[in-house]
Amino acid sequence: MPVQNTDTTVVLTHPHNKETSVTILKYGATVYSWKLNSEEQLWLSTAAKLDGSKPVRGGIPLVFPVFGKNETDELLSKLPQHGLARNSTWEFLGQTKENPPTVQFGLNEKIANPELTALWPRSFQLVLTVELGADYLKTGIEVDNTSNTEALKFNWLFHTYLRIEDIEDTMVSNLAGMHLYDQLIKESFVDKHPVITFHQETDCIYSNVDADRNIQVVSRGKQIHTLKRENLPDAVVWNPWVKKSEGMGDFEPKIGYKNMVCVEPGHVHDFIELAPGKKWNASQLLYKDELKYQAIQ
Repeated sequence: MPVQNTDTTVVLTHPHNKETSVTILKYGATVYSWKLNSEEQLWLSTAAKLDGSKPVRGGIPLVFPVFGKNETDELLSKLPQHGLARNSTWEFLGQTKENPPTVQFGLNEKIANPELTALWPRSFQLVLTVELGADYLKTGIEVDNTSNTEALKFNWLFHTYLRIEDIEDTMVSNLAGMHLYDQLIKESFVDKHPVITFHQETDCIYSNVDADRNIQVVSRGKQIHTLKRENLPDAVVWNPWVKKSEGMGDFEPKIGYKNMVCVEPGHVHDFIELAPGKKWNASQLLYKDELKYQAIQ
């Protein structure tokens, strides 16, 4: 069967290739496995909690309504880091297409984590769409402000953990010339390096990235992941390296930083403010492509 629905997970298998599949945990609506021809594309900590006790470390956690820990907004500052979407059990809405197999999950303030909605009493409806192609994975989000009176203020981010062979042989390309904020040194500047390389902890937010920039993860001269964004102007590039990995209890093995890089498309450099009754849509597409270097304009 192309779609298997259990109490805790939904598994999609491509109808033309049983070795290509995606697994989504209903808690957080987190994609935690995507296999292409039986080869895993996402990184998942061996200590990740898949029992709904805490957000998943790995895969594609969903960040809403706040990125990081907010310190300025009266309501959003009450929420834990990265908000409430990844801390809530989503409703499986069912299958919408047979080929490519496509399913949807929903979350609103009535079924979201009650401890967190009590801190952030806003009306909203989220619909996540997961589409499994023969050679790609698309995750799309629709945010609906269901309030009749109040604007909805939020961030969105797909916190995507990509599996790689060796971080020191890995580069991220096509962000040259983009404005970034380095969260480690707390400085903003234009990145003039042709590629991003990794030899220490990296935590950078690239803002207002040109819409035609398709970010590529490159290993030893070959692209291994390509990321296309729709209506997501920002991208976070993150690797925790040695010390940060050691300090995270659910990050295992501790040398796992060598086999992952997070490339996270989102809208995080400022807040989206959605008027009552309005909707906002965005998506990320993960696929394989030829190596295509997009230089500084």
